[in-house]
Amino acid sequence: MRIGLFVPCYVDAFEPEVGIATLELLERFGLDVEYPFDQTCCGQPMTNTGCHAEAAATEALFVRNFTGFDYVVTPSGSCAHQVREHLTAIPQTEEVKAVRERTFELVEFLHDILKVEAFPWAKFPHKVAYHSNCNALRGIHHAKPSELNKPAYSKPLDLLAKVPGVEVVKLARPDECCGFGGTFSVFEPAVSAKMGYDKVADQAQAGADYVVSADSSCLMHQKGCADRVGVPLKFIHIARILNGAAA
Repeated sequence: MRIGLFVPCYVDAFEPEVGIATLELLERFGLDVEYPFDQTCCGQPMTNTGCHAEAAATEALFVRNFTGFDYVVTPSGSCAHQVREHLTAIPQTEEVKAVRERTFELVEFLHDILKVEAFPWAKFPHKVAYHSNCNALRGIHHAKPSELNKPAYSKPLDLLAKVPGVEVVKLARPDECCGFGGTFSVFEPAVSAKMGYDKVADQAQAGADYVVSADSSCLMHQKGCADRVGVPLKFIHIARILNGAAA
């Protein structure tokens, strides 16, 4: 199976260790992983701000970089959602459609495609609060949102349950937005910050040592909020735990 690794802008700039963990994790399962060096952004920031037409060149480059792979895998639910649902500023050729259909976020790829049953190299003996990124939760269906009357499920928690030592704490408002929201945090900073403060307070009150998420952007926002209000939480991307990161 030939995999194209897409590393999002936030990961590349602020958490390159998440990209490395994703690569190593995929290779542990015997996959042939390639990183196209010409890759850039998926176009999500432009789409989020209503400038979708301006993302056309970025989208076309994404397709050129990732055409021909069996799957495109990225450690970001929001980027996977952008590609699958909003990569429409360019003509929808068969090539474009194929890339969109084959793009998966890391958690759903491990859970739905590889159907991983164990991570024998990993252990993480800590209490963790899991943060569901909004696009991952409602866009690519990582888990059941609380507003839907459906049977409960959670793909990231299913994977974390396979790592010895992980104890997931229960949050009062588990799928509430943390306030990052892409460019929302830039244009509505006060509202964004208050939402982040509420989020980290909930996590700390639940007794978490670590906050885990499948999106580095949300983790960065929450870490900034926790630091500003003095909440002693640590933050880590789920890729690093599944790849065997030590505390």
